[in-house]
Amino acid sequence: MDLEKTLLRKVGEAIERFNMIRDGDRVAVALSGGKDSATLLEALLLLEKRAPIDFSVCAFTVEQGKFLSPIAPIGDYLKQRGIPWTYYTDAPSLNLLEEQPGHGCDVCSRFRRRAVYDVAARLGVNVIAFGHTADDFCEALFRNTMFTGKLSALPPVTTSRNGDYRLIRPLVFVNEQVTTAYAQSKGIPVVPCGCSQKTGTVRRSLRDLFAELEREYPYLKENILSAMGNVDTSRLLDPRFLGVEPEAPAAGLFPIVTEV
Repeated sequence: MDLEKTLLRKVGEAIERFNMIRDGDRVAVALSGGKDSATLLEALLLLEKRAPIDFSVCAFTVEQGKFLSPIAPIGDYLKQRGIPWTYYTDAPSLNLLEEQPGHGCDVCSRFRRRAVYDVAARLGVNVIAFGHTADDFCEALFRNTMFTGKLSALPPVTTSRNGDYRLIRPLVFVNEQVTTAYAQSKGIPVVPCGCSQKTGTVRRSLRDLFAELEREYPYLKENILSAMGNVDTSRLLDPRFLGVEPEAPAAGLFPIVTEV
């Protein structure tokens, strides 16, 4: 398999299908230190040179105090390549580690989101690209279905709450087998985050479940992704899509029977 060709084809498909990047856009890639966001950066840099539209690419990393090793190798790698990179230390996140060492992912995520928008404003960009892969989309679908009672995953493209930034996920059709192999082939330094090493989490359980199922059904995630883009609303339970918007039933029409 030609990794670069496969990567660019799938990223290009996502960008075109969801109109992620447009002429004149200034795109900032959120580098997490992992293989996925690093692969995304490489793909967008290649497309920046080849695409028929004019857009620019830079990168940034938010330091929240959770990297397991120094981030310097990433900075050195990007500097050697001449890639614009901003390293942003988020003081509120570091304080959070001291004040609430056992805080949950939701709190950390809120702090990170605020820091990302702060960096984006300083860089003067209008698009922020995240390295969520096909695996993340599938896991999000299962996680939301099982634990929030809502049929949803991650949006491939959306906007920030105040509308200042377009948020895109161009790796939606790229699985982690590709990002892992591509990062290794390019010698891209990877700095893991402590959160990725946690065991006993819902995310880890879902990853293990998918790994087990994929041994027997190798195209499982491709089919799940296809299903997310081919929704038959008439086969679900949301009355808004069934033409039977419910009204309040008359009192006593459906009495509740309780056992004594």
